[in-house]
Amino acid sequence: MTKAELVERLKGYEWNDIEFKRAQHGVPVDAYRSVSAFANTAGGWLIFGIKQEKGQFTVSGVEDVDKIQNDFLSCLRAGGKLNRAIDVRGELFEIEDKSVLAFFVPELPRSEKPVYLKGDPRQSYIRRGGGDERCTPRELERFLRDSATLPFDSETIEDLDPIKFLDDKALAWYRRIYNEREPGRHEMLDDQEFLREWGFVVEAGSMLAVTRSALLLFGKARYVRHWLPRPVVDFQIIRERFEEWMPARRWADRIVVEDNIIHVWLAVVERYMRHADRPFEIDAATLRRHDQPPDYISFREAAINLLIHQDYGDTGRHAQIQIFLDRTRFWNPGDAFGTLDQLLDPGAKELRNPNLVSAFRRIGLSDQAGTGIRAIYSNWRQLGHVPPQMNNQKAEKAFELTLLKEPIVTENQKRFQSQLGVRLGDLEAEVFSFACQKDQITVTDVRAIGGKSTTDACAILDHLVVQKLLEPLDPGKIYTMSSHLRQRYPVTLPSGRAESRQSEGRVEAGSLSEKVLQNLVSGGLSKSEIAESVGKEKVYGQLNNAVRTLLEQGLIEYTRPDKPQSRLQKYRLTESGRYIVSKKKV
Repeated sequence: MTKAELVERLKGYEWNDIEFKRAQHGVPVDAYRSVSAFANTAGGWLIFGIKQEKGQFTVSGVEDVDKIQNDFLSCLRAGGKLNRAIDVRGELFEIEDKSVLAFFVPELPRSEKPVYLKGDPRQSYIRRGGGDERCTPRELERFLRDSATLPFDSETIEDLDPIKFLDDKALAWYRRIYNEREPGRHEMLDDQEFLREWGFVVEAGSMLAVTRSALLLFGKARYVRHWLPRPVVDFQIIRERFEEWMPARRWADRIVVEDNIIHVWLAVVERYMRHADRPFEIDAATLRRHDQPPDYISFREAAINLLIHQDYGDTGRHAQIQIFLDRTRFWNPGDAFGTLDQLLDPGAKELRNPNLVSAFRRIGLSDQAGTGIRAIYSNWRQLGHVPPQMNNQKAEKAFELTLLKEPIVTENQKRFQSQLGVRLGDLEAEVFSFACQKDQITVTDVRAIGGKSTTDACAILDHLVVQKLLEPLDPGKIYTMSSHLRQRYPVTLPSGRAESRQSEGRVEAGSLSEKVLQNLVSGGLSKSEIAESVGKEKVYGQLNNAVRTLLEQGLIEYTRPDKPQSRLQKYRLTESGRYIVSKKKV
């Protein structure tokens, strides 16, 4: 963080990745809670020398810089307050002739989580919204499960008979596909030898023991339900747009599957194929019919990702697949062990369930290491859509992937670009269009659009800046459409007519949406609480529309994303929402 970035942050509000402390005469006790929260979630900055009054931040300064800095860093590196040493990077800034200390707390690897205070795991914290929250017992269990040396799917299950547990049909299907891909000696093995060959059944002393991966893949349904007392997936077909759907309305089709993963996969594919748009084409060379749905690759990789990477030790939540008219949503218990940039990089990734992943790769139902997510993005781009939205929820330990059926280059955008007097390649046109539609674009967005490296993505953005099509908000990170083009950009109104862009991607000053955003700054609110905050006695239609629009724009999000219609549901600002508010774009 630079001094300029810190000064800019002081104009806004506390985000997920920054916490301000007065710390004028010493290290505050609650600073260590923030260290725990940042280390357990996604990292962040802890700033000493800033006081908060009535939602405003002012520079109070640190009196004895050397003492406070040494006390804080030595305590963290010696592991005195926390259960492990943490290597924190410090910066000293002079702002308004006062000293301010900034410390970056990195996210720790999953094997080193949770970080907790006073030798008590129950004093583990996570970063949620702009505050630090103590982990609930369930959240603590998720951290401990992910930090285990032995992967969950490699653990053996006591008292499970290695013969009686087996679903013969599931294993027969798997072996048939495997033998077609790898004909050879494995065809001569009986089922028990095959299971032992691949480590699904292992020796435990003088006995044979069934691993969790074997049960999850090939177990009879009654055994799966006993050891996993929740559905593997809830798959819904909903014949409405996402923002128009209400839980009181029924879905067009739904299956809730409590069975082994092989049968879950077959059931999900059957329902998907039953409802998917399937073109009728004839291959000119073979005269064979080709009717694979155009989005099959993205759906396949996303659905398999959901099956093999979810946290099967979490019995309180279950995975969801929801196909709306305008998007498909995949939600999983269990976060990814990496950032979006890391997921987009080629190469092997750290895995929660390595045995399940290997089992699917052997039969060609999951691409090779590091290519699954990239295949989703590549196929979605070939269809002309905006990049998939990925939300890796570190605090909730959940993962959400949404495939939006929105064109990345609209007809309005094509006409607009033709009037600019510059020539853009296909990828440049897509990047510029995305920036216009969403009001801002990041380096990671460009990587997601084109499958490029960070270096190549930065080069594309820099080229668009040189052409005066984009301008940097945070150089090397965030860009937006150039101000001189903003009023010229046409948007299509609901009536179908076009007019110049006024504040598309923003929130108009004085609007209901602005009031909602401002009132969510202090934390999550339910709809009834939002209604009260804007001076209404109850939730009404215009407020519902404002909330849906803000969700659609990615400016607010659910506090319970796995249960969108929960009676306990609340709404909070996203990083983009906090950015919009802090930049006074509302």
